[in-house]
Amino acid sequence: MSVDVLVLSAHPDDAELACSGTIRKLTKEGRTVAFVDATRGELGTRGTPELREKEAAAASEILGVHIRECLDMTDGAIMHTDENIRRVAGAIRAHRPTRMLIPPPFERHPDHEAVHRLARAAAFVAGLAKVEIARDGVVLEPHRPKRLLCFQQQYDFPRLPDLYVDISETFEDKMRSIRAFSSQFHLPELYASDEPSTFISRPEFLEEIEARSRYYGSRIGVAHAEAFLAVEPLGVSSLSVLL
Repeated sequence: MSVDVLVLSAHPDDAELACSGTIRKLTKEGRTVAFVDATRGELGTRGTPELREKEAAAASEILGVHIRECLDMTDGAIMHTDENIRRVAGAIRAHRPTRMLIPPPFERHPDHEAVHRLARAAAFVAGLAKVEIARDGVVLEPHRPKRLLCFQQQYDFPRLPDLYVDISETFEDKMRSIRAFSSQFHLPELYASDEPSTFISRPEFLEEIEARSRYYGSRIGVAHAEAFLAVEPLGVSSLSVLL
């Protein structure tokens, strides 16, 4: 199946935290989206991989995501290897996206930086006719996405964002998709546990997510927005598209 957008993340819930307002807007517009998680998040302090898989399915349903898969890389130790590049390239060839959303190059979690590097390499390799990649015994045809955009995670971008997306109408869906991962965040009414607190399970964390979207919204004169960094230069056919 060819999709309009493939979102590649290191862990379940990364995409929801970073760009789910944009994704929900796309699916409401009739666009097709695939989520590809590199790992199952098995090193997470809270919850279990099995629970996070159920939470990811619930979040995908909220966002209208058409496909979600996991590449079963090792959480906490994602390496820039030929095997991992081929896993990502295989997902690109299988889903044939026009655009990809990927982690940024500089991040708090090393897995996020590793997936950025893998995405850049795999997007190129996936388009090489002489590289053979098969899934389930079927050789996949070469495919290269037209553009890669980086979503923002914990750290600020190394420069000002290249693109802001108005998510005012989908902000509540974004937060619902995040709350679907109740094991990971401070949602005592949904998930009771004696597990240790983490950086993202602090009571303030979800408030920070909202504050960021409001700040980016203020940059473009709307209530809420998400920001992206372009890997390639952005261009328009005419200024009329901005009028």
